[in-house]
Amino acid sequence: MAPWIEQTVWWQVFPLGFVGAPDRADPAAPVVHRLSHLQAWLDYAVELGVSGLALGPIFAASTHGYDTIDPFRIDPRLGDEADFDALIAAARARGLRVLLDGVFNHVGRAHPAFQDVLRNGPEARQANWFRLSWPRGSGPGIEPDYACFEGHRQLVTLNHDAPQVADHVAAVMDHWIARGADGWRLDAAYAVPPHFWARVLRQVRIAHPEAYIVGEVIHGDYARFVRDTGMDAVTQYELWKAIWSALNDRNLFELAHALDRHNGCLDTFAPLTFVGNHDVTRIASRLTDDRHLPHALAILLTCGGTPSIYAGDEQAFRGVKEERVGGDDAIRPAFPPTPADLAPYGWPIYRLHRDLIALRRRHAGLHRARTRTLHLANEQIVVVLGDGAARVLLALNLADAAVPLPVPDARTIEAGQGDLAEAGDPSARVTLPPHGWAILVV
Repeated sequence: MAPWIEQTVWWQVFPLGFVGAPDRADPAAPVVHRLSHLQAWLDYAVELGVSGLALGPIFAASTHGYDTIDPFRIDPRLGDEADFDALIAAARARGLRVLLDGVFNHVGRAHPAFQDVLRNGPEARQANWFRLSWPRGSGPGIEPDYACFEGHRQLVTLNHDAPQVADHVAAVMDHWIARGADGWRLDAAYAVPPHFWARVLRQVRIAHPEAYIVGEVIHGDYARFVRDTGMDAVTQYELWKAIWSALNDRNLFELAHALDRHNGCLDTFAPLTFVGNHDVTRIASRLTDDRHLPHALAILLTCGGTPSIYAGDEQAFRGVKEERVGGDDAIRPAFPPTPADLAPYGWPIYRLHRDLIALRRRHAGLHRARTRTLHLANEQIVVVLGDGAARVLLALNLADAAVPLPVPDARTIEAGQGDLAEAGDPSARVTLPPHGWAILVV
């Protein structure tokens, strides 16, 4: 695993939305240099405390970026390779790592290889790149049936048993790491056979042993997937769901159960943790009680893993994902020219993010921190988090009344609020106000 990941907190950006690019690419349109818009936000990211920029799709595509046409070319709606180089240089100057989004389960229908299939039939040079079913008597100009991603006919699934496809994906990953990227998020990694990833990553790591590779995995055996593929990590959707669900239902037993399972992941790898991303309803909209947003952030930024903050969540942006065409628009908005143009009401949440990220940096052991539950009720929980060397306590209260909670050996309250009695003593207790929370140092 890349050693630098232990200190990393990502700021995730969906570039096509962030810069206000058109929803659909016009092949006849000139290149528009919108990627530079993101550079105006890099100091904002640094001040937030993050150490990496996790980009959504930036390669030539037809619509939302996940229907790739050419993974060796920057999407003309964003700019060109010079714009990419400038962004990398600006990020490097500020100490920011850069993670790219790789779409290698499928391509868009407009991809040249698939267009060649439509023109030339079974004799197309790259016909074996896809999982095709040809009607009897097929020839040039006859469209085959083909595997597609989750029923979306515009997303043509690649044939991951073809060695040429593995070599192509490895070449794409190598090209952009060599150009300055620090790693890849692999989109829809769960839909691709693990043996394919294992082959590809063996090739990539020959030249780039410290590249960070994280796969999008929604469910299943996370640890086994990491072992079988050679990835560094996968996305922790189970913990994401448990955080907002437990807070909404005031059922912290659900959170405790998820944290126990999270410990099992940490025995093998450090998951990519989050409370929001470009595919889900924003956390400020997902929570039914605004007072519990700090609780969600406190969990995210103290538990083990590599946290990712979705751009806008640090300003309490709202947005609901809908299952329809254009249903992602509300969670992928355009950002104003500079941070100074943001509305004033989001800055308290920004400062809370900044403070919690700073706390995480002070306690480096939190990256692989296991959790142990000290106190648990429907509306209260106290957990100890640590890697054996450093320890902190997280105490949450979801009730409408103040509640005293045991925090054995806690010396100080480092974040949040509450009254600490018998500090440093095994019988130490903290009284949290209604809907209060605290992070304490042992």
